[in-house]
Amino acid sequence: MKKGFDNKKYIKIQSKKIKDRIKMFDKLYLEIGGKLFDDYHASRVLPGFEPDVKINILKELKDDLEIVFCINANDIERNKTRAEFDITYDVEVLRLIDNLVKLGFTINSVVITLYNSQSSVDNFRNKLDRHGIKTYIHRFTKGYPSDVDTIVSEEGYGVNDYIETTKKLVLVNAPGPGSGKLATCLSQLYHEHKRGINAGYAKYETFPVWNLDLKHPVNVAYEAATADLFDINQIDSFHLSCYGVTAVNYNRDLTQFPVLKAILSRIVGNDVYKSPTDMGVNMIKECISNDSVVRMAACKEIVRRYYQEKVNYKRGKVSIEVVDRIKILMNELGIDESIFEVVDACLKKNKQTNKNVLALKLPNRKIVTGKESELLSAPSALVINAIKVLSKIPDDINLLSPSVLEPILNQRKNNDNPLQLQEVIIALSVCSVTNPVVEKALSCLEKLRDCEAHASYIVTNGDKKFLTNLGIKLTCEDRFHSDNLYDD
Repeated sequence: MKKGFDNKKYIKIQSKKIKDRIKMFDKLYLEIGGKLFDDYHASRVLPGFEPDVKINILKELKDDLEIVFCINANDIERNKTRAEFDITYDVEVLRLIDNLVKLGFTINSVVITLYNSQSSVDNFRNKLDRHGIKTYIHRFTKGYPSDVDTIVSEEGYGVNDYIETTKKLVLVNAPGPGSGKLATCLSQLYHEHKRGINAGYAKYETFPVWNLDLKHPVNVAYEAATADLFDINQIDSFHLSCYGVTAVNYNRDLTQFPVLKAILSRIVGNDVYKSPTDMGVNMIKECISNDSVVRMAACKEIVRRYYQEKVNYKRGKVSIEVVDRIKILMNELGIDESIFEVVDACLKKNKQTNKNVLALKLPNRKIVTGKESELLSAPSALVINAIKVLSKIPDDINLLSPSVLEPILNQRKNNDNPLQLQEVIIALSVCSVTNPVVEKALSCLEKLRDCEAHASYIVTNGDKKFLTNLGIKLTCEDRFHSDNLYDD
């Protein structure tokens, strides 16, 4: 994979940028947008960007850092999920805490925002409390958004519990957008300044990139990724008016800024920031090493999002407006589904066989396919075919031993379903102990990372998860795997 982003440079200059912002205040509340771990959107859009690079940046600041997590009570109540892993936001918070504790970071607490006595939220809070994690409750702020006098008073932010913090840098994170990070930061600033502490606020987001063109594919890819939120990139009019410099931000930040500025000014006593862009500490552009590589990667991600939202629409998760929005973005850039060679190969094989099919483009640009059979799911067949090609094993050699398959099949609840990819990998791993040919084939699994694949159907959750674990970039047609209403 060609790289277009300098990860080492990013760690160096981004950590310095944050350190410089900390120096402006006694304590800095840093709202972090995007993902701390597993930022696969950024790694797909910026080849060379490591999915966990933010963690490496924060390690530079670990001694002066503690972390507060926010989660919207309504997201807990309606079981909102993180798409990449298909896990709910409350579970994602637990996962993030576990990962950060293992790395030696200090977890301060979890703030549950917009709390309204939901029973499921109380259960979540009890679980955290019993694991020794402090929790705080924030309700809707009286007077928000227009009545600044009430917001910045004992009736507004004053009602919220004060979160006791001890470090110079407080990172405020969440499992997804709309979790209440900004409100939590502002509430803390109110309480800190009441106590005579010169606390400040800043925002660390990856996208949109403020000093790239408005219609640069990287920024358009952000719009595609947030199409369900109807985020729209715009020129920061406040920044342009104040500095005469064109900067890109998104509609929610621009809309909220006058309110945010008024609240900050009331709390702090002066205008800390002149524009939404001023609040940010984003150094992405400076680390793009090959713009053409990044542009192509971003265009592919936009089309990938288009396929994803077509599937979500088919499943009833989003409106058709979300799909149409991404299609408009594709038209603006002059791109379509043909950007992926595997799409045509997949659909041709599907038409020939009338079976569920997956196609994958290998690092040597050769395209291999796999079709569903009575024994194997399409992803299982594809991976077997791919590692055979990569390890130069003849097609007629069977990698799966019947003696290994039989007990797996006997233990399954439904023997009528083909073997899923995880089951096949386990079977191959067992076979590899006594068969060097299988061992050779399995050693090629790593070569599938970053390969593009396309399915003629909506891949089942089990197979999709394992394909993701292998690092395969999957797109799917919006056609159900079967006629069953319940389908994993």
